[in-house]
Amino acid sequence: MFISKFEKLKRLERMGYRFVGKNAHTAVKTCLWTKKSILDEGTCYKQKFYGIKSHRCLQMSPSVFFCQQKCLFCWRDLRYTKTEWDGDYDEPADIVDECINAQRSLLCGFFGNEKANKEKLIEAQEPNNAAISLAGEPLLYPMINELIREFHKRKFTTFLVTNGINYKALESLSEEPTQLYISLDAPSKKIHKKLCRPQTENAWEHLNRSLELLPTFNCRKVLRITAVNRKNMTKPSAYASLIKKAQPDFVEVKAYMYLGYSRQRLEMENMPLFFEVYEFADKIAKLANMDIIDKSKESRVVLLS
Repeated sequence: MFISKFEKLKRLERMGYRFVGKNAHTAVKTCLWTKKSILDEGTCYKQKFYGIKSHRCLQMSPSVFFCQQKCLFCWRDLRYTKTEWDGDYDEPADIVDECINAQRSLLCGFFGNEKANKEKLIEAQEPNNAAISLAGEPLLYPMINELIREFHKRKFTTFLVTNGINYKALESLSEEPTQLYISLDAPSKKIHKKLCRPQTENAWEHLNRSLELLPTFNCRKVLRITAVNRKNMTKPSAYASLIKKAQPDFVEVKAYMYLGYSRQRLEMENMPLFFEVYEFADKIAKLANMDIIDKSKESRVVLLS
């Protein structure tokens, strides 16, 4: 069924997205933990692990409709996804300006909430960390270097998440983010094909090329494993070999969450409990010569280093 771009935007806006720029390929969505932090109800595991402030985090993507994969565990509506960039694109400075304004608009209702921490709410008007990970594949945005540089000019830290398939863009990334994530969601090509459902050729080989490139980066480097019960929580020795190749500073093993459109592709049983994530992470850690250094039961995530 054909869905017009207008209909796509409206559907996503009803889900809390706010699109910015004249070409509407960039969106902001306030993270649950940003809201919880403002209400003093908890903070994101990234604050615990890496020191960023949840209430000052800007969750955004410059490439909402573009990704080379259709992962079973993705909570987005994948009918909108294109594997290559299509059309014009907005300038990084305009994107950053409008993303900040969109975040402020999304948070404005908290000024009428008696439970809101007013000090945090005022600080939240000036976000200082960009989580470039909301939807889509950020490395497909043609000006990703310039976007990261623009955030840094404004004293932001940047957390960039990539699926690793566009290794050429990674190779030419001259402005390194503060923290670079590569998603490592399968221990083998067979599982990667079934779970991540790449829509381009040689995706597994390209991901491995990105893993080989990771040691050349000077920024903080993280591999993220989204653990999906009965799908990819297997072959810990294969994960360990891939981790040794990439030489990351950290590995996050995080449970798949049964949310959004992923519920049309997976079952509740595919969401592992915290102890299952911990046990799996422990097996990987021992085989990769790493240690479990932190954890968050609320987010069902374990940190290795």
